[in-house]
Amino acid sequence: MRFFLLPISTRRTLLYCQKLQVLPTSKQTIVDKATVRAAKLWAGWEKKEGGWQKKVVIYGNSLLKRIPYEEWGLKSVPPLSTKRREEEILGKDKNHLIYPESIIPTTKAVSVLRTLGTERESLHKTRLIWCLIGMPISAPFALVPIIPNLPFFYLVYRAWSHWRALAGGKHIQFLCDNNLLNLSPSQVLDSIYTPLVPDASTSKVSITEKDNSAKSSTTSDSTRPEEEKMLLSQDNGRQLVRALEIPELEVELERAIWQVETAIQREKEEKAKPPGTTGPK
Repeated sequence: MRFFLLPISTRRTLLYCQKLQVLPTSKQTIVDKATVRAAKLWAGWEKKEGGWQKKVVIYGNSLLKRIPYEEWGLKSVPPLSTKRREEEILGKDKNHLIYPESIIPTTKAVSVLRTLGTERESLHKTRLIWCLIGMPISAPFALVPIIPNLPFFYLVYRAWSHWRALAGGKHIQFLCDNNLLNLSPSQVLDSIYTPLVPDASTSKVSITEKDNSAKSSTTSDSTRPEEEKMLLSQDNGRQLVRALEIPELEVELERAIWQVETAIQREKEEKAKPPGTTGPK
């Protein structure tokens, strides 16, 4: 597998795992087969010109776009099965950590990956529990004819999504704890990121800030980080996808860039509000 660390802004990084070997259908788990079947069903609904299926797809895609990119990144990491654990320990399954060294120093790369794998663990556990609680409550809606029980299926999907994110995080922790990652700074990524960063040293400090803040809860004014800035845009994001030759990465980058841009804009608007303003009622 290849793990990519792709900085979106000076403070936020997208994790993406590329699986180089696709399991044949005969070796896929029940969960994997169900996931593939659901994806095909969804794709079929997307092709419809109208009807309730098309409306569900339009609304569903808007919800999927708002699922945090961090969660999508963790879900790209496969769960750690017993067989995979053995193969990774024996060195049969090689794992490469790929990153732009111009922004993420080699000495910090594993630490950044570990942080991405662990920082949302408690959130996913809590929301998984709430989804499991909500599923039996929404189950009676199945008695309504014609339209499927959408609230129930949404909770099922979100429960699965949180479980996959947790499993991906556990896999990352296993690889980091057992030193099973081959560090591979990428000249291709550096060629794209270097022109985007006016001050590389400042960006290196900012991009690893999350890891440092986990070790120290206080920051002096003299070392307070600068304002967060975007590194990738939709245009150079597509350029990055072409350079890496990973077409399936495009949708992940597009979603992450949109979410980070939206978050930064929202933060700027909040800071611009006069003191004591709580927003429209």
